Order: sequence, then C-alpha cells, then structure tokens
Amino acid sequence: MRKYLFEIKWAIIFSVAMILWMLGEKLFGLHDEYIAEHSFYTSFFAIVAIGIYLLALYDKRKNYYNGVMNWQEGFKSGAFLTLGIVIFSPFVQLLIIEVITPDYFSHITEYSVEAGEMTPEEAEAYFNPQNYIIQSMVWAAITGLITAAIVALMLRRKVPNPHQVKGTTPYR
Repeated sequence: MRKYLFEIKWAIIFSVAMILWMLGEKLFGLHDEYIAEHSFYTSFFAIVAIGIYLLALYDKRKNYYNGVMNWQEGFKSGAFLTLGIVIFSPFVQLLIIEVITPDYFSHITEYSVEAGEMTPEEAEAYFNPQNYIIQSMVWAAITGLITAAIVALMLRRKVPNPHQVKGTTPYR
C-alpha cells in the first residue's frame, strides 16, 4: 500500500481539482443561467486533468524511480492513479450533486427539453444522480487509462548508457 501513496495523493488532488472546477462552473452560472454553454466550458477540465496526470507521473518518476522510469512503470502508476480517481468519483459526484449544485438536474432537464434535444422522459432518465455517478466512473476509467498511456510515453526515461554520456568512463 505504501508504494501507491503517490497515486493516492494525486487521486485526492484530482478530486479536489474537480470539486473546485465545479464550484467555479456554479459561480459563473454554467449550472443555471448559462447552462446552454455548460458542455463547451466543462470540456476544458480535460486540460486540468492532463496536467494533473503529467505532474503525478513526473512526481513518481522523480521521487520514486529516482528520475528513471520506463513506459510500463509509468502506465502502471497512471493506472493506479486512475483507479483511485474512479474510487473517489462517486463521493465527489455526490458532493457536487448534493452540496455544490443541487438544482443542476432540474435546470439541465428543462434546458434539454426546451432546446428540443430530448423528450421530458428521456431527459429525466438521463439527467439523474445515479446515471451521472455511473458515467463519471466509466468516463474516469476510460479517459484515465488513455491519458496514463500517453503521459507515461511522454515521461519515460531510460538509464543513461555510461558509454554515451560525454565525459564519463565506465571503468574508473
């Protein structure tokens, strides 16, 4: 368990960032007055999410692997980070739904029906806490593993070959 403290720490950081992002969306009216713009602006959280994965795997490489990490090690760390995010996700969603924006579902349902995107029955079936919790877990798993794979590829670093490093000799 101790070897996954980096991932747990970063899953908590990710969860706090998600909560703060939702607070910001709520404060800027994206959950009520400007709900028509919500889907556009909420997609920018992807930048924050990728940034957190970059920082997390960089932290793991630097402080756990002593600056050297191959793709498999990076992906494994990213996968455990994703697992932590998936585990925390229902609690984060409940906090968002119950505390930060309790009227969100009524607003988005009303907007979707008025915009002609859904019937009232379809909107009620889609926009509800249970569906959002499931969606957040599935979405976190899929996007997290893809992000982990790409970030691990970007941050991999091999042990330098002493014969290739200028100014060093391997047999001193």
